[in-house]
Amino acid sequence: MNASVGIDARSGRRVSRRPSAVPSTTRASTPASAWRLGLRAFGRDRVAVASAVFLLLVVLASICAPLLTPYSPTMGDPVNRLAGIGTEGHALGLDGQGRDILSRLLYGGRNSLVVAVVPVLVVFPIALLIGLFAGYKRSRAGELLMRILDVLFAFPLVLLAIALSAVLGAGLGNVMLSIGITLVPYMARVAYTATVQESGKEYIEAARAYGANVGHLMFRELAPNVVANLTVYATTLCGLMIVVAAGLSFLGVGVVPPTADWGIMTSDGSSVLLEGIYHIATIPGIVILLVALSFNLVGDGIRDALDPRKQTS
Repeated sequence: MNASVGIDARSGRRVSRRPSAVPSTTRASTPASAWRLGLRAFGRDRVAVASAVFLLLVVLASICAPLLTPYSPTMGDPVNRLAGIGTEGHALGLDGQGRDILSRLLYGGRNSLVVAVVPVLVVFPIALLIGLFAGYKRSRAGELLMRILDVLFAFPLVLLAIALSAVLGAGLGNVMLSIGITLVPYMARVAYTATVQESGKEYIEAARAYGANVGHLMFRELAPNVVANLTVYATTLCGLMIVVAAGLSFLGVGVVPPTADWGIMTSDGSSVLLEGIYHIATIPGIVILLVALSFNLVGDGIRDALDPRKQTS
């Protein structure tokens, strides 16, 4: 601190005085950052936290499948085929080929989760760039790009995914490619809408008046807010893609048997439903429902956590 010079009233001499330190109790406290506020708001949503924990357990169980079960997901025991829940050594029973359902459920989670999540993660930055370019620039090229993507909206998402998978052929890579192509127009539309909405707000006008260039406005000012909206939508899409991927495998245009997959397991069990054997199709169906629902609930929790009104409540 800089010393100030004064005069002593008694002696008349010049003396230096140092300003007293500001007490720590009077200093302004640093406001919590946005991500901390969002994390706290998310933590207050018990349903979203429970859903996130459930998804984490499903991922860990799928990764650790070789450690959790002694059975192969593709090798069966024909003698005990169609054994029910609670069979000794097979907690969830066996399928029509005598394969352990729990083993196939754990190993199948690997393929089902990868097919659902990876395309969303790959398309995310592509959709973000398309939305920022078309929404902020508002040029003819951007409008033409959005009109081309709008053409894909004429086809329902599931039917388009089925058509692309049928053309490309079955297989894990082709299924992810089909789902990724299907997701581009939907995610790009959300990014475009969010960019248009944010472009007219005061903080963008202030940054523009300050002299910020286009790159700064798009990637430093607009992008964080657009990413927040797109993240919420992408999380809910993961839940939908779990169902779509299972549906493709169910129809035979997804993952190729005998690879373990939740959709294939449901398809295998559907052939014996009329015989009164329900567990083969019901168990993977319940898992698909719970995982898809959990993704949606986590997405709702993220949306509420990013709402400033919920952060301060």
